[in-house]
Amino acid sequence: MNDMKTETGPAYSGYVLTWLVLLGLTAATVLVYHLHLGSAGAAAALAIASLKAGLILLFFMHLLREGPFLRAIFLLPVLLTGVIIGLTFLDVWYR
Repeated sequence: MNDMKTETGPAYSGYVLTWLVLLGLTAATVLVYHLHLGSAGAAAALAIASLKAGLILLFFMHLLREGPFLRAIFLLPVLLTGVIIGLTFLDVWYR
């Protein structure tokens, strides 16, 4: 029997591994804060937060086991939000 997946979903070891990765990423966020990297630190913290959110969506909210249509329906608003935020930053930068 595969340790990472049962008939009803991922085994507890998969959840524990995901949780440990999330703890490591949280420690990385704290490290980035203490390094005082300026605007690069903010970008790194946002990248780490995005990775953590993706892990939570994929494993704890079971998006990994869903079909491609549901993934696309979820991904579209996330991408559009990113585009809107990016366009807002462009407007502020070029004023």
